[in-house]
Amino acid sequence: MIGVLLLSPVVISYTLFFMGYRPGSLNYGELIDLQKLSGSGVTQKDSIIFRIKDMHGKWVLLTVDSGYCDQACQSKLYYMRQIRTMQNREMNRIERLWLVDDNVTVEDRLWTEYEGTLIVNAKDSELLDQIPTKEIQRKHIYLIDPYGNLMMRFPEQLEPRKMSDDIKRLLQVSHDEHM
Repeated sequence: MIGVLLLSPVVISYTLFFMGYRPGSLNYGELIDLQKLSGSGVTQKDSIIFRIKDMHGKWVLLTVDSGYCDQACQSKLYYMRQIRTMQNREMNRIERLWLVDDNVTVEDRLWTEYEGTLIVNAKDSELLDQIPTKEIQRKHIYLIDPYGNLMMRFPEQLEPRKMSDDIKRLLQVSHDEHM
């Protein structure tokens, strides 16, 4: 009886493996190959040189878009703001970054509406070259970990609650004492 009890987990695991069972992932966002980001741009508001390493120690929600900012762009900025707010006490561990890929000056109303979002001109910056899938960069919100690694991409048709849950889970399991 004890032998059957001890062998049952092994038998069950082999049975599930050979039957092709693969448990689903818990995360909503798509994990991408870690890409250590480096490079710089110029902030639109103050014309100060921005380096991605200035964000180390924080989780960063990143979007890439034109300075003209159409409806899809504004939706991404809105979701980034709201999802950060949904983290409650942990929201100070998250920053929002908008890389403007055409160096068009952003309208004043967007500055006030999305206050707190760092807006950086990055047209010829190596930052944009390091973000995979250049053709669809504008369609996603990306997540950068506190070590400066681009690690996750969220779907174009975003479900904010699921994205918030992913970030909440990451904030709970991350340890920032080594930052």
